[in-house]
Amino acid sequence: MTQRPLNDAALDQLFRQARTVHAFKPEAVSDETIRQLYELLKWGPTAFNAQPARFVFVKSEQAKAKLLPALSPGNVPQVQSAAVTVIVAYDSQFHEHLPAQFPGYDAKAVFNANPAMVEPAAFRNSSLQGAYLILAARALGLDCGAMSGFNPQMVNEAFFPDGRFKANFLLNMGVADTAGIYPRGPRLGFETTAQIV
Repeated sequence: MTQRPLNDAALDQLFRQARTVHAFKPEAVSDETIRQLYELLKWGPTAFNAQPARFVFVKSEQAKAKLLPALSPGNVPQVQSAAVTVIVAYDSQFHEHLPAQFPGYDAKAVFNANPAMVEPAAFRNSSLQGAYLILAARALGLDCGAMSGFNPQMVNEAFFPDGRFKANFLLNMGVADTAGIYPRGPRLGFETTAQIV
């Protein structure tokens, strides 16, 4: 497969001009668009092709009402204005799916024999999948803002009462209201953060 770099407009949309958004216009995101998001993000790589992330797309007023009590007070307006707030969670039993998703060898047995490996793998790889969700949203023309200012236990109790899924982070999505875009913070330079060895 021949790969070519994306053009500057695409790179701007995904990275250079994309921003974390804190307020949204009252414009809906369709269920079809949500499905398109998933159809893109699912192709991102995860260890053992495990795909431990689970996504709850909170759109309805009733579902938002369940989510609001778990938020830090400053994050309530963001969720209220977002067309969709995604609970990016992980399946604590993701390895049950490995025989079908990773048939190369019995990776399920690796996790069954080492239970301490399950949660770090689920958290790490669901975080990756959440990042793929951000890129998919930007690729489809949506704005988004990730949030960790919430009480995970309250979210888990409200949305995952059987205890199998665990909340990782929240992602608000929709069409940005420019009032919710703050001046961009600086980024660390290559020399500070990276090495070529």
